[in-house]
Amino acid sequence: MGYSSVQDFVDKPTIVRLYRFVLVGSGAALVQTGLLWVLVEFAGLNYLVAATLSIETTILLQYVVNNAWTFQHAQHTSRLQYLVGLVRTNIVRGTAIPLQVGLLYAFVTWGGLMYLLGNGIAIFLSGIYRYYLDSRWTWKIQM
Repeated sequence: MGYSSVQDFVDKPTIVRLYRFVLVGSGAALVQTGLLWVLVEFAGLNYLVAATLSIETTILLQYVVNNAWTFQHAQHTSRLQYLVGLVRTNIVRGTAIPLQVGLLYAFVTWGGLMYLLGNGIAIFLSGIYRYYLDSRWTWKIQM
């Protein structure tokens, strides 16, 4: 495979969107993990409650960044589009919360992992689900 073939592959819109989605998600994962740690260690919340609160906080953060950068060609610009997109991404990501928290519980309880490590793995696995549904439904991208 020559350089132009690799470059053509890397420049495909789907690959660019996925790369950006992963970057935004990675940054949000750091924020979410930091918030989780603060809520558990300093606020004394149960790790599952803290995980749910930190997830919702990063849902809002990710929507703003993904709308402006990851899916900029399908960006929601009117107030109505923006609000509908925000509701849709909350539904997508809201349905991912039980998946992520369930995985976190399994990794901690049955896998013996530290909650922060288990949370990172759960974020990655539920991210695949979130990317597919956000792309197809929130921003209506054809794959």
